[in-house]
Amino acid sequence: MELQENLLSLQAAYKGFCWFLLFVLSIMLFACLIRAVKGPRMADRIVAGNMMGTMVMVIIAIMSFLLNEGYLVDICLIYAMVSFLAVVVLAKVYVGIYEEKRRGENKVEDKKEKDV
Repeated sequence: MELQENLLSLQAAYKGFCWFLLFVLSIMLFACLIRAVKGPRMADRIVAGNMMGTMVMVIIAIMSFLLNEGYLVDICLIYAMVSFLAVVVLAKVYVGIYEEKRRGENKVEDKKEKDV
């Protein structure tokens, strides 16, 4: 009887801790959203997007534990793959834009040298 009471109190403590984690993660997610919008550089935005994806995965995993729903872990894994692909695509686009900009600057410098 005493063991069951201890287990119930431990389970209640775990649930309370999980709700606290969800609250903290939601605040951190909002902070990452601000960083993703404000920048100042594109690399900061990409990293903030990656962090937001990771935090959403953790939130889904905690919700899976709280709700005792195993299918949410599958959704979490799918979200991990989609988030990874999104970050890779954004990084590839950013590198392409950066290289194009650099080539344009080199062409302008070459024209200036020829004119002199």
